[in-house]
Amino acid sequence: MYTNGSLAPGAHLLPPGVMNAQMDMMGVEVEEFLGSKIDDDYMDYVHPHWRQFRAPQAYQHFLLGLVYAVILFMGMLGNMLVIVTFFTTKSLRTPSNSFVANLAIFDTLMMSKLPVFVLNSVFEGQLFGKIGCDLYGLVGSYSGMGAAVTNAAIAFDRYRTIAFPLDGRLGMKAAMGLIAFTWLWATPFSILPFFEIWSRFAPEGYLTTCSFDYMTEGKSTQLFTMTIFAWAYVIPLLMIALFYSRILSHVRAHEKMLREQAKRMNVKSLSQGDNEKSAEIRIAKVAISIVFLFICGWTPYALVAIIGCFGDRSLMTPTFSMFPAIACKTVACIDPWIYAINHPRFRAEIQKKVPWLCIFGQESTSSDNKSTASDASEAKSETA
Repeated sequence: MYTNGSLAPGAHLLPPGVMNAQMDMMGVEVEEFLGSKIDDDYMDYVHPHWRQFRAPQAYQHFLLGLVYAVILFMGMLGNMLVIVTFFTTKSLRTPSNSFVANLAIFDTLMMSKLPVFVLNSVFEGQLFGKIGCDLYGLVGSYSGMGAAVTNAAIAFDRYRTIAFPLDGRLGMKAAMGLIAFTWLWATPFSILPFFEIWSRFAPEGYLTTCSFDYMTEGKSTQLFTMTIFAWAYVIPLLMIALFYSRILSHVRAHEKMLREQAKRMNVKSLSQGDNEKSAEIRIAKVAISIVFLFICGWTPYALVAIIGCFGDRSLMTPTFSMFPAIACKTVACIDPWIYAINHPRFRAEIQKKVPWLCIFGQESTSSDNKSTASDASEAKSETA
């Protein structure tokens, strides 16, 4: 099934010592191939598909490690600012903002893997062996699936707040219940491969990252891949799209009702005019950006898993398989800047705590006052 002009047929089925001797007879340096720096007792976890490729050059590991280091810095900065600001500012500790903080915690988990990846890139393999790979996969599984379903929870909370402003807001107990649900949602398909009950975590690409095993042949792998594809990608995406589409529908219906009422009362308008229109535009922009960000971040990884399990594996080169990992980690880096730091109250509190961080510029006084009044009324209604 796996062919390569540099390897004799069936070379990947031979024990490492026999394979190495065979490659020496052919005049090929063992170090030129992926997996040459992996311990022999761990080679069973490296799928033969990856071992047919030549090892990346040192500069490729360096460039990828550099990209991850930048993502680590920006992601940790943004997410830690959100977490610290949320827990140290009483006025921000509302049910709606607790979902944003939960998302920042999941994204911080994602960022916590990156130092290990940088070390693996220097080592050009799994520095901590099997246990390091398993923990890397476990943290990535929790953070990825948890962030996906938290995005859906945020969409649900905003839908309830906008569609039912008087009696639809979630209380703190309900919010904590949903947050606990996000962690429970991520648990089954994180624990099962970690303990190798169903599937397992295995190296991929340059063998410096680990994810669930979507390469091993068999019905069990195919079923696991399809299940986690639906669980971690399709269902959260459908929920996000559903709730934000309902928000837009509700805003349009509300605008239509106001226009009809104004017509019956023979007045020009009952709405706030430009303010109402701008609110609808802001909602639409947020909805589109969130769905677009989710799709851009997780579709590449989903496609790689589907191709590796069901498709043409000749497309699955080590370099190609590393780009989806960069995409999902970039999303974890961007999330805090989209959700929280772009929020006027979060931005104002962050600038109070770190005044030298003048990323967003100064807000107008009227905007800050409006935002403060809005958050105060929101806090009262949510904690009531």
